Amino acid sequence: MLNGVLPSSWQGPTHAALRIMSGLLFLAHGTTKLLHWPATDYFPAGQPLPPLMLVAGILELVGGILIALGLFTRLTAFVLAGMMAVAYFMAHFPSSLFPVQNGGDAAVLFCFIFLWLATVGAGPFSVDAGRKA
Repeated sequence: MLNGVLPSSWQGPTHAALRIMSGLLFLAHGTTKLLHWPATDYFPAGQPLPPLMLVAGILELVGGILIALGLFTRLTAFVLAGMMAVAYFMAHFPSSLFPVQNGGDAAVLFCFIFLWLATVGAGPFSVDAGRKA
């Protein structure tokens, strides 16, 4: 078991943990934009969101819930991966080539996690898996 790697029997639970945590973290971006919770300086309450940010907030809120539940995962993850690629190149890349400098680390990680989920699906412990049974 301890040859530097986790046992393969942990593949399903860790797949689910990555999917659920990614969905919940993504959901938090949507609740911050749309519900101002948790509160941040980026999206103060009482300030209307620009239309593109409103669409992003809706996708983050709904998409985060769907990813966390593992419902319609492949399609949702594909859409969200594209959204994160666009967000990175529109909001982060213009200020620097490097994500660590331009604040785009999360966008890049979300993009590739969602791309992976779009290819492998929700995995076990998901609504999608229950629907196939």
